[in-house]
Amino acid sequence: MATFRIGLVGLGNMGTGHANYLIEGGIKGAELTAVTDVRPERLAEIAEQWGEHIHRFESPEEMFRSGTVDGVIICTPHYDHPAQAISAFEHGLHVLIEKPAGVYTRQVREMNEAAAKSGKVFGIMYNQRTNPLYAKLKDLISSGELGEVRRTNWIITDWYRTQSYYNSGGWRATWAGEGGGVLINQDPHQLDLWQWTTGMMPTRVRAFCQFGKHRDIEVENDVTAYVEYENGATGVFVTSTFESPGTNRFEVSGDRGKIVIENGKLTFWRLRTPESEFNANFKSGFGQPECWKFDIPIQHGGGQHKEITENWVSAIVNGTPLLAPGEEGIKGLTLSNAMLLSTWTDSWVDLPIDEDLFYEKLQEQIAKSDSAKKADHYETLSVKGTH
Repeated sequence: MATFRIGLVGLGNMGTGHANYLIEGGIKGAELTAVTDVRPERLAEIAEQWGEHIHRFESPEEMFRSGTVDGVIICTPHYDHPAQAISAFEHGLHVLIEKPAGVYTRQVREMNEAAAKSGKVFGIMYNQRTNPLYAKLKDLISSGELGEVRRTNWIITDWYRTQSYYNSGGWRATWAGEGGGVLINQDPHQLDLWQWTTGMMPTRVRAFCQFGKHRDIEVENDVTAYVEYENGATGVFVTSTFESPGTNRFEVSGDRGKIVIENGKLTFWRLRTPESEFNANFKSGFGQPECWKFDIPIQHGGGQHKEITENWVSAIVNGTPLLAPGEEGIKGLTLSNAMLLSTWTDSWVDLPIDEDLFYEKLQEQIAKSDSAKKADHYETLSVKGTH
């Protein structure tokens, strides 16, 4: 069987990270054969570091039509992901994109349609799906161990970022450069895991985003969102980048108890009798179901980025089911778009969202974005990796 040939689009931090394990032979049956970056000096460094045998291209389009790759990993800025993925599909290539899928759902929906039309394997780098903690939570919920989900709460405020971090690049924390703040840059994994582990998307969202709180930036860095689900369950999502020390606690309450992930542990408070059954039968006034506390054993490991890439290659070569299908990137992005739209309109937002209205509101923010930072964004559009 021929070796699967991978090309990298963008050699910022993330692209370089992927290149390192590919060059070391970390993905069985695959090799890095080509790279593209808009910086000639970066391409020259690649020739010195990794050898002349790796093809180097000044543009993604040039690499896509070169015949040197079978699939590509896209590691460019957020706005570029959909357009570059669509182009790759049109050239008959398999695609793995870095998160987030894009900045607004309208462009991501177009990417998903192009993927379906192409028949190629499409993945997204949701590497936290390989984390055994969240895989176990998903298993406990989907198997019915927790019973029907009644409430979800995620406090994720340990994304601490200083002003110097934001000042390190003119594209950072700008509407023109990144398309948002904590929701689009730091939280895509949590927004994905929130719906992936529970198997539920909200029906409507009411959110309160604050922009540039305690930091000199344009975008949201403090968010509190309330959501409602079709089965009557509710949820809260709280995130920020200025709290120290921060918290990372995900709690899911169900008919059979409560599960909490915090400090690298998964704890299950399991009711001996489902709450709904206890409530229907208990006649003595005050009382609660008998509850047992378990610290659920979790396997160590989780292959993170490398495992997602390995799974993507295996899906192409062997037909293995994808752990993180690219089409699912629209789900977490829908949540972040809904939170921003709710704030901008000061109202509830029903899902699916009004994609045209979100795009219109986003363009209003971009129009007000600092012009110097906006220019810097367009000069470096295809250079920097995510984060």
